[in-house]
Amino acid sequence: MSYTLDDFDYHLPEELIAQKPATPRDHSRLLVYDRETGTIRDDYFYNIGDYLPVNTSLVVNNSKVEKCRLLFNEDKVEIFVTKAVNDRVVEAMVRPGKKFKPGKTVDLADGLTAKTLNIAEDGIRTIELSRSLDDEITEKYKHTPFPPYIERDESLADRYQTVYAKDEGSKAAPTAGLHFTPDLLEKLEKQGIEKKEVTLHVGLGTFAPVKADKIEDHIMHSEWFQISQKQADELNRSKSITAVGTTSVRVLESAQKIEGKFVAGSGETDIFITPGYSFKSVDHLITNFHLPKSTLLMLISAFIGMDETKRIYQHAIREKYRFYSFGDAMLLL
Repeated sequence: MSYTLDDFDYHLPEELIAQKPATPRDHSRLLVYDRETGTIRDDYFYNIGDYLPVNTSLVVNNSKVEKCRLLFNEDKVEIFVTKAVNDRVVEAMVRPGKKFKPGKTVDLADGLTAKTLNIAEDGIRTIELSRSLDDEITEKYKHTPFPPYIERDESLADRYQTVYAKDEGSKAAPTAGLHFTPDLLEKLEKQGIEKKEVTLHVGLGTFAPVKADKIEDHIMHSEWFQISQKQADELNRSKSITAVGTTSVRVLESAQKIEGKFVAGSGETDIFITPGYSFKSVDHLITNFHLPKSTLLMLISAFIGMDETKRIYQHAIREKYRFYSFGDAMLLL
């Protein structure tokens, strides 16, 4: 069946877009949906252990958000680093574009300049900084890349990282994992539910709007992922897999398998999961509530069905759940 972009639209009252996370982390609300019975329950995240299957493995994305926004002149000038070529040369989105012309050097701050080496067709600049990215002068201007629907508040930077974040490289947080605390993970482990780590560096494409009317015409962004040998071995011993977030789903469903077993490896994935997709590796899913017309909402619709996704989201809006990155969570069994 062919779907259009409007099939994944819904109206969200603006006041339900969470601007701050729940405190403590695991006190966010939790919607629990059972695919077998179609039942919906309302609870809190700290009780998630009451619903997870015994001996399931929690597969988390341990990618860490990097402070890739460089802001100068009272935020009027911006270099958003999309890729570090080396410690001084970066590929970046810039603002305002007219300041960053090929061959031109811009004074950013005392002791820090930027020379534009090239402009790609998509507007991405290749820029050479006069100081390295980890220089103490450059560090002063680094900011967390909060999503556009969240008011920038650097005091919340630590809350925009999971408690198990390790490998820096993401431009956005794997937000389903923001609800976990060390104490909750320890409690789950005592139940027999262990955390398994994979890595996927979330790219800017996660914010890119789908513009194609027919979703099959959308060109999916690519993101780097890795499963180590240790991780592959642990996953192959798992009796069931609960993916924490859509990024973990992308890793698990992209990973190479031989005779049904995960194989260690790394690479780029541009997997685009839409209704009709047959899941090979994920049994259950923990996720947040996603933007209308987003590829993330399409993935959820593939996992539980279009009609049930609409019913769940209507329930969440009616019960005033908090949406998006700092919002509440749902467990899809």
